[in-house]
Amino acid sequence: MSVISPMPELPDITAYLDALAPRVLGRVLERVRIAHVFLLRTAVPPIDSLHGRRVTALRRIGKRIVFGFEGDRWLVLHLMIAGRLQWAEPGGKPTTRNALADFVFDSGTLTLTEAGTKRRAALHVVAREATLSAHDPGGIDVLACSPAEFAATLTRRNHTLKRALTDPHLFSGIGNAYSDEILHAARLSPVALTQKLAPADITRLHAAVHDTLAAWTERLRREAAEKFPAKVTAFRPEMAVHGKFGQPCPVCATAVQRITYAENEVNYCPRCQTGGKLLADRSLSRLLKSDWPRTIDEAERLRRT
Repeated sequence: MSVISPMPELPDITAYLDALAPRVLGRVLERVRIAHVFLLRTAVPPIDSLHGRRVTALRRIGKRIVFGFEGDRWLVLHLMIAGRLQWAEPGGKPTTRNALADFVFDSGTLTLTEAGTKRRAALHVVAREATLSAHDPGGIDVLACSPAEFAATLTRRNHTLKRALTDPHLFSGIGNAYSDEILHAARLSPVALTQKLAPADITRLHAAVHDTLAAWTERLRREAAEKFPAKVTAFRPEMAVHGKFGQPCPVCATAVQRITYAENEVNYCPRCQTGGKLLADRSLSRLLKSDWPRTIDEAERLRRT
């Protein structure tokens, strides 16, 4: 399994919002305890100005969770890669492992945790709803956009499909994990260029985006039921290709391949998505040079010998 941490994406954020709504909407935030000063990225208004205010709204902006409070105050939480939320009922003991902050409501305590040593999670206090736009990258709502709007956004620039789908300025809430699943469902190469796609490819991709995200959102809702999501992860056994390097594709049984770069990776099926061609992993292909197999058939022959 991949060691690269998954960032919570649209289905995960939606699951959190579903769980938070009955627990904090209409409830009073009594106090906030910040364990690490790096977390809070704003000084005005001060975070203690939220104390004693009732939560009036919950919403998603991209991969951010937004809490609205009485008096037009807003709290914007970006979990980034390793941030997660835990809930403790009144009288219960909030988790202390990797805790960055506790939000103590009259209904329980919400704890923000972050695994690892890189502190990336961010918290902003915003004075007016009108200024929330500063935290919105501007990507379109992929579950609500029309086919024409999707096509226009996708082809605005000539990027690879993987890059385009995960660009928050183009599409809202899609990250590394679900983009792999979407592209596998659409039977499209992650390195295909957006402006060279046929209209039928774009139509198929739009359907795959909607169907994949809607299906995973519903799955996470069913799993959580009335409980608070205890383990938010994008590495799930039901996934087709993400985190499945070397495992058989559920459609054709070909071994799933990957390309790693920086802190991300691309997972794909070479038979379903790239016509049998292996995409070059920069580090490995540079090392192997002419020995790098060009197709999955060649790779399987080499493996047998």
